[in-house]
Amino acid sequence: MQDLLWRNHSSVTEFILLGFSRDTKINAILFGVFLFLYLITLLGNGLIITLIRMDFRLHTPMYFFLSVLSILDMGYVTTTVPQMLVHLVCEKKTISYIGCVAQMYIFLMLGITESWLFAIMAYDRYVAICHPLRYKIIMSPSLCGSLVAFCGFWGISCALIYTVSAMILPYCGPNEINHFFCEVPAVLKLACADTSLNDQVDFILGFILLLVPLSLIIMVYINIFAAILKIRSTQGRLKAFSTCASHITVVTMFSIPCMVMYMRPGSESSPEEDKKLALFYNVISAFLNPLIYSLRNKDVKRAFLKVLGHDKGSE
Repeated sequence: MQDLLWRNHSSVTEFILLGFSRDTKINAILFGVFLFLYLITLLGNGLIITLIRMDFRLHTPMYFFLSVLSILDMGYVTTTVPQMLVHLVCEKKTISYIGCVAQMYIFLMLGITESWLFAIMAYDRYVAICHPLRYKIIMSPSLCGSLVAFCGFWGISCALIYTVSAMILPYCGPNEINHFFCEVPAVLKLACADTSLNDQVDFILGFILLLVPLSLIIMVYINIFAAILKIRSTQGRLKAFSTCASHITVVTMFSIPCMVMYMRPGSESSPEEDKKLALFYNVISAFLNPLIYSLRNKDVKRAFLKVLGHDKGSE
C-alpha cells in the first residue's frame, strides 16, 4: 500500500499542519491546556485499567469492555496530541507524507473500533438488565473476546478503505493542512482531483460505522427502558437508569460530532468548525470518559479506596 500511495502523491513529500493559531502567546496557553488534558487522560484511563485488573470484583464483562475503551482512548489521543503539542511550541510544523498516512490510518482504526465497541457495551447492559440470571452464561469470556475482535476487524478494514481512498489521490500543492492533525476531510481539500467520489465513500462508510451502531444502541436502550419501567422498586429503577446514564453520555459526546464531521460533503465544512469537532471527539471525549464512568460508579470508587487502603466494603 505504501508504494501505491507514494507513486500517486505527486510532488508533495510533506504536509504543514497549521494548527490553531500563529500567535505564540495563544499557542503557549493552548500548550498548557492540552498538555494538562493529555496527562489527565492518560492518568485517568490508566487508573481505570489498573483498578479493573487488580480488583477481582471488577472482573466482569462490563468492566472488560470499559478497560478496552480506556485502552482505545489512550491510543486515540496519543496518535494526535503529542505531535500537536510539539507543533504548538516549535516553528516547524511539518509531517512527512508517510507519517500523515500512518497517523490517519491509526486514528481511523481506533475511532471506528470505538464506535462499534459502544454498541457492544449497550448490548452488555441489555443482557445485564433484561436477563440478569443468564448474564454470566450469555456474556461468556469467549463471546466478549469475539465481540472485541469483531470491533477490531471493522476498525482495521474500514480504516484501510478510508485511508487508501483519500491518499491515492494526487497531491501537488499547496501542502498546508488547516488542521492540527492529518484527518481525512482536511487532507482531501488539498487533493489535485475531484473528491466527489470520496464524499460518497465517506457518507456510505459513515452510515455503516456511525449510524448503524447508533441505531443498534437506540434499539437496545428502548428495550432496556421498557424493562426498567417494569421494575417495581424505585431504588431499583434508579440504579438501572444510573448504570446506563454513563454509557449514553459517552456515546452522545463521541457519535454526534463524528457524524457531523464525516457524513457531510467536504464543500460544506469549515476548517475552524472541523477543528472544534475533532477536539471534542478526540481529546475532550477521551478526557471525560474516565471521569464519567468513575464518578458515577460505586464499584470503581470502592476499588480505588481499596488500593489506597481505605476499603469499607466489609462494613
